[in-house]
Amino acid sequence: MEEIGIPELTPEQREELCAVAEKAARNHVLSKVPSSKITELNVAVDAEGTKPVTVNVEVEVTLSPLMKNYDVKKLTDDATEKAFVAVEAFLRELACKSNK
Repeated sequence: MEEIGIPELTPEQREELCAVAEKAARNHVLSKVPSSKITELNVAVDAEGTKPVTVNVEVEVTLSPLMKNYDVKKLTDDATEKAFVAVEAFLRELACKSNK
């Protein structure tokens, strides 16, 4: 993502980046499945480095046995994608601010 001209990230910005990604993933899962049908929801986001920054996102969902035919793999893949979209938006916003 260095091509978008992001500045070197501070520890606070890396922390905020992780929070933004986690929130996006959680919101996606909760928008697709009622919380009462979720047994376990774990979202792990790790940002390493400052420039370039490497972001890893892991989403794990365990649904109630009542949801046995639900495509959990697609749900977690989509939630991960939403997290990366949020990361890119966050980094683009930082790039815009640093170019001013």
